[in-house]
Amino acid sequence: MKIIRCTPDNTAETSKFYDKVVEYLDNNINYPRWTRGSYPSEQSVASAISAGEQYAVTENGKILSAFILNTDPQGDYSRGSWSCELEDGDYFVIHTLAVDPDEYGKGIAGKIIDYCISSASEQGLKAIRLDVVPDNTPARRLYERKGFSFAGEMDLGRGIDFIPTFALYELNIPNA
Repeated sequence: MKIIRCTPDNTAETSKFYDKVVEYLDNNINYPRWTRGSYPSEQSVASAISAGEQYAVTENGKILSAFILNTDPQGDYSRGSWSCELEDGDYFVIHTLAVDPDEYGKGIAGKIIDYCISSASEQGLKAIRLDVVPDNTPARRLYERKGFSFAGEMDLGRGIDFIPTFALYELNIPNA
């Protein structure tokens, strides 16, 4: 199992991966409230790949998980109850983290979080911050288990009517 930064050659495969995840969520509980063809979409994947921000966890040529890692909160993070004031760019933000439903329970998401923490530390960033749909209990449990602290529930000004607020989490990087 390895984590790769996706290239344009990975666009179709990564998009199909997200489609599979959304189909599973639609037939079970759609915690992140993703909509197939809207978000995540081939366009959002292509954009993240173009920016160098789309990653995948692969094994034997198969995508087991995918996520976006960047410094763009894609909303007004100044509204959060953060433990310390940081400027945009001083922290990583994790977006669109998904694991293949066939791989649930194998610790892949935890390994991604560890990778993000290590990357933030190596790049001298001061924290990792993220937001989740408030009733996305699996994601919230994961982040809390990995040491993230709850930083409030806020409207981030994204204009998503069916997700008016997001639960914010942070993990400050020691010695950053």
